[in-house]
Amino acid sequence: MTPLKLIVGLGNPGQQYVQTRHNAGFWFVARLAEDFGITLAAEKKFHGVTGRGQIYGQDVRLLLPTTFMNKSGQSVVPMVNFYGIDNAEILIAHDELDIPAGSIKLKTAGGHGGHNGLRDITPHLGSDFHRLRIGIGHPGHKSKVSAHVLSKPSMDEQIAIEAALDAAVDAAQLLVSGDIEKARQHINSFKLSD
Repeated sequence: MTPLKLIVGLGNPGQQYVQTRHNAGFWFVARLAEDFGITLAAEKKFHGVTGRGQIYGQDVRLLLPTTFMNKSGQSVVPMVNFYGIDNAEILIAHDELDIPAGSIKLKTAGGHGGHNGLRDITPHLGSDFHRLRIGIGHPGHKSKVSAHVLSKPSMDEQIAIEAALDAAVDAAQLLVSGDIEKARQHINSFKLSD
């Protein structure tokens, strides 16, 4: 088991994007920061907002890139390199079109699946890091994807996403300790009726 050292939430900076679906990764990391009393502050050399603190006894860094989604690598890669963090010690939380709002999945390795944040990170780091995929649902046609990810969820979707984020935060102890298989079971089995 390899404990996590870095948890990244992907999203877009700026007030106009705060409540949009593409910022689901930001929402997860912001919850961790709040729940575990980790102060987040701007860090120019990493082009992001960062913090460091204890999550269930593990020393963990949090990162929210402020580069815009399609340039996420410009934030994540310098931080990973600066602190010598291995891919097995990284969790990247991001919105996921391929699963419905109210679903979450924990995955290790794999392609970028068309996600622009992952697409910008994987050429530099490879793909064998952990991902927390936060479902936002698909609008039905690829021509509608951009508008979908950059708009706010409906009230019902927001409630569903919040419940999924709660389940992910509930798995934080398993995640940070590196018990990824147990965390995966907990997260991937989450259903809204729980």
